[in-house]
Amino acid sequence: MSILQRLRERFWFIPAILCAAAFMLAESLIATDRWLGDLVVPDWLSVFLYRVGESGSRDILGAIASSSLAVAGTTFSITIAVLALTSSSYGPRLVRNFMADRGNQAVLGVFVSTFLYSLLVLRSIRVLGDPGDQDAEVFVPHLAVNAAVLLAVLNVAVLVYFIHHISDSIQVSTLTGTVRSELLRTIDRLYPADIGRGGRRADDEGDGGAVPREVADALPAEVEAHGAPVTAARCGYVQSIGDDELMGAARRHDVLLALRVRPGLYVLDDTVTVLVHPPDRADDRLVAAIRSAVKITDARSPHQDPEFAVQQLTEMAVRALSPGTNDPYTAVNALSDLSVGLARLAARTPPSTARADDDGTVRVHALGVSMSQLIGSVVDSMRWYAASAPGVMHATLGILELVGDHARTPELRVELASHVDLLEAAFNDAGHQQYDVAQLTDHAASVRRSLLAVRAGGA
Repeated sequence: MSILQRLRERFWFIPAILCAAAFMLAESLIATDRWLGDLVVPDWLSVFLYRVGESGSRDILGAIASSSLAVAGTTFSITIAVLALTSSSYGPRLVRNFMADRGNQAVLGVFVSTFLYSLLVLRSIRVLGDPGDQDAEVFVPHLAVNAAVLLAVLNVAVLVYFIHHISDSIQVSTLTGTVRSELLRTIDRLYPADIGRGGRRADDEGDGGAVPREVADALPAEVEAHGAPVTAARCGYVQSIGDDELMGAARRHDVLLALRVRPGLYVLDDTVTVLVHPPDRADDRLVAAIRSAVKITDARSPHQDPEFAVQQLTEMAVRALSPGTNDPYTAVNALSDLSVGLARLAARTPPSTARADDDGTVRVHALGVSMSQLIGSVVDSMRWYAASAPGVMHATLGILELVGDHARTPELRVELASHVDLLEAAFNDAGHQQYDVAQLTDHAASVRRSLLAVRAGGA
C-alpha cells in the first residue's frame, strides 16, 4: 500500500489540497489586480466584474468568510452524527469508509478553502499611503473579490450536493455496495483473471528456470527449521506487504524470504513475520528492509486483505439480526453483495505462494487467505446468529449454491456441501414450525444436489 493510497484515506487530504489551491488562487488574483492597476474596464466586461469599493468589498468578503466557516461547522457536525448512527447500527469498521469518502472530503474542503481564500483577499484591502490622508489611494482587488462571489455560489451548490450525498450514503444499499466494490477491487488485484500471463511467478511456463508449482509450494518446509526469524518489532495488524520491496531485498542479499504472516493478521512485537534462508545472511540491513516492507498499523485495510471486506459485510448482516435491530432484510442485502465477491473469487485460480525473480529463482514465499477460510467465516456466522431467521438462512444457502457454481475445484464443493448440512442442522434445532423446516430442508437438498451435480460434471 503506497503512501499516496494511505493519504487518500485521510479525511484531511482533499481539504488540505483545496486550501493550498485557495492560497495560490488568492495570491495570483491579488497579484493580477496589482498588475492591472487602474485599467479601464470595458462596458461589456463591467456587467460581470463589479467594483463595490473598499467598504463593500470588506463586507462581502467578511460575509462569505463567516458564512462558509459556519456551514463547514454544520456539515462537519452532520457528518459526525451520521458516523455515530452508522457505527452503532452497522458496525464501527464502516467509519473508515466515511472518512475515505471523496464526497465528504471535497465538501469540507470547499467550505474551508473558501473561508481561507476570503481571509487572504480581505487582508489585501488596504490604504496605500498615509491612512490619515483623505485623498490616499485604497487598493481593492476587484478581480479577487468577484472570484470570492463565484466561490460563494459554488458553496451553495456544494451544500445542496452534500445534503443529497449524506442522505444517500447512509442507505443500506449504498453501504453494502461500497464494501462490495472494495472486495471486488481487492480480488481483481490479488487474484487476477489473467494470472500466469504477466509477471514472473514460480509456476509460469517457459524458459528461465521456472519451478513447478507443486515444488514451489513445498519450499517453506526446507527453511522452517533453519531460517533466521525476523520479528514484527511492534504490535498491530499487518496492513500491507510490499512485494516489490521484499523481492528487491531478497535479490540484493541472495536469500529466500518465507512470510509467516499475511495482511489482516494481528501480531505481537515478538511475532515472527519472515524467515530468512540462508540464516547467516540476515544482517541488520536486510532485517530493516523486511520490517519496512511489512507495514504494521493499528487498523486493517482491504487493499491487500479481502477477509476484511468480507468481515465488514458479515458484520452488517450479524448486526441487522440483533434483537435491537431485527432487520433480516438488511442481512439478506449484505449477503447478496457478499455472494458477488465470493463467486468471483471462487472462479479465479489462486496464485502460487512462491514468487520468482526474472531469472526464475524463487525469492519470496507468501501466505494467502483461502476460499475455505472466507466462505467458512461467513457461513459459520450465519449458522450461529441467523438460525432463527428463515429468510437469512435461505440467502446463506443461495451463497453456497452460487459459489459452488463458480468453484474450480471439487474439494471446495465438498466443503460447501458440508456447510449445507451444518446449516440445515442448526435450523432444525432452532425450534421453527414444521412448514419452515420443510421449506429449508427442500432448499438444502436442492443446493446439495446442485453441488454434487457440478462436481460430477467437472470430474
